Amino acid sequence: MKAHPTAIIDPHAQIACSVSVGPYSIIGENVELGEDCEVMSHVVLDGYTRMGKGNRIFPWAAIGLPPQDLKYQGEPTRLEVGDRNVFREFITVHRGTAEGGGVTRIGSHNLLMAYVHIAHDCQLGSHIIMANGASLAGHVEIQDHASVGAFCGVHQFTRIGAYSFLGSYTIVNQDILPYSKSSAPRPVEVLGANRIGLERRGLTAEDIGELQKAFRLLTRSKLNTTQALEAIEARGFKSEHVKFLVEFIKTSERGVAK
Repeated sequence: MKAHPTAIIDPHAQIACSVSVGPYSIIGENVELGEDCEVMSHVVLDGYTRMGKGNRIFPWAAIGLPPQDLKYQGEPTRLEVGDRNVFREFITVHRGTAEGGGVTRIGSHNLLMAYVHIAHDCQLGSHIIMANGASLAGHVEIQDHASVGAFCGVHQFTRIGAYSFLGSYTIVNQDILPYSKSSAPRPVEVLGANRIGLERRGLTAEDIGELQKAFRLLTRSKLNTTQALEAIEARGFKSEHVKFLVEFIKTSERGVAK
């Protein structure tokens, strides 16, 4: 392991030989780092934190510290991180709580920009982008390929659907539909399917066309949500992405932003 002499690394930490640790960084005893991780200067890694391969952690990040939850009493909760994520400057990621399942999870290939905050018990998928200053309260779920704009604030227990795009400064207190494009601080306005983003992610023209038709029924018709779902199912759309959208709405506990 390549470690700067000013770094403080607990001898019980499990760190792969190919890891590099920069000046003045601190790594706690229960931290596990996989192959090729890069820990830059002034980083703090603590708690029962396990990271996979190839993660890059920029200066002043604080990862795996106790949750900001008054009910937390020092239980041995965890943070689990996949492979090849980028944690930019001043990011904060907290481990889980006993009442919330005990673990905060982050998948792989995510870009988490400067000053992002990920609170206790959040569940993040893979290929997610969170722009500068975006903040998640506890128990938030973000599905694969979602993009969260700068300075968005996300209420606890909400879900952000796969392939969705949130514009900057959006305040989220209901579930965000998969494949959608949303903006405005309050209330959130769903602007339809995230067509450009879906094209970039490789969805077919047929899938995008059916999603756009489903979104028109959801957001531009005079139907309520139940009626819109019935209309979507009656159309017999073949796209698996439309079926995923319908199931996402049916399983929502906080309601969905429309």
